[in-house]
Amino acid sequence: MSETDLLWEIRDGIGWITFNRPAARNALTFAMYERLAELCAEAGSNPNIRALVLTGAGEKAFAAGTDISQFRAFAAPEDALAYESRLDRVLDALERCPKPTIAAIAGACTGGGAGIAAACDLRIAARNARFGFPVARTLGNCLSMSNYARLNALIGAARTTEIIFTARLVEAEEAKSIGLVSELLDDPAALLARADALARLIAGHAPLTLAATKEALRRLRPRLPEGQDKDLILMCYMSADFREGMEAFLSKRAPVWRGV
Repeated sequence: MSETDLLWEIRDGIGWITFNRPAARNALTFAMYERLAELCAEAGSNPNIRALVLTGAGEKAFAAGTDISQFRAFAAPEDALAYESRLDRVLDALERCPKPTIAAIAGACTGGGAGIAAACDLRIAARNARFGFPVARTLGNCLSMSNYARLNALIGAARTTEIIFTARLVEAEEAKSIGLVSELLDDPAALLARADALARLIAGHAPLTLAATKEALRRLRPRLPEGQDKDLILMCYMSADFREGMEAFLSKRAPVWRGV
């Protein structure tokens, strides 16, 4: 990973994590996911950090999922299972970080990027934000059970099903109306200003109260047995359809699905 792919800065007790690949719509490499988990652990143990803000460089994307080119190396079932396991571990590290986390979303927030935003405590967005998991249209893969459970807790099973089945992106106004985001700002500049003000407000509150609330809400969500989704992950990632979806995406053409 280039050191500039994921930026880390501490300003007045607020940690800022910026996904910084704007030319690639801030798509995440595997190394960026690992660095995110490291920063969550670092922030959690640093008494001088009182809140975290996650955002994307530029105005076109918070993070447009995983860099698709990395899937070309997938050759065995272990590759698919390790990928979803990595994402679950990273998002769990984000959720378990005792410091309040704010996702400041401008532009596309899709796939793995949407998973990261959903794992944050608060989500605010610019009016150009679009949120979703369009995998049924693009790659033909699936989410892990933990990601499905997180979405179900946020917006319910019916909306989760509809959004994934239609592969559409939820526009900012709808995202606010269904509780995906709590505030809308007119533009990315206003978004960052509000993220800073909100982080400072929360940073002034009792840290143990905030940490206890985070952990209590995390514990309320049902814990899933490890490996419960192994068959679903392998069904999708090891399919000819997934290979077709990946190659079609990289070639900028429509995939031809065969259900195998």
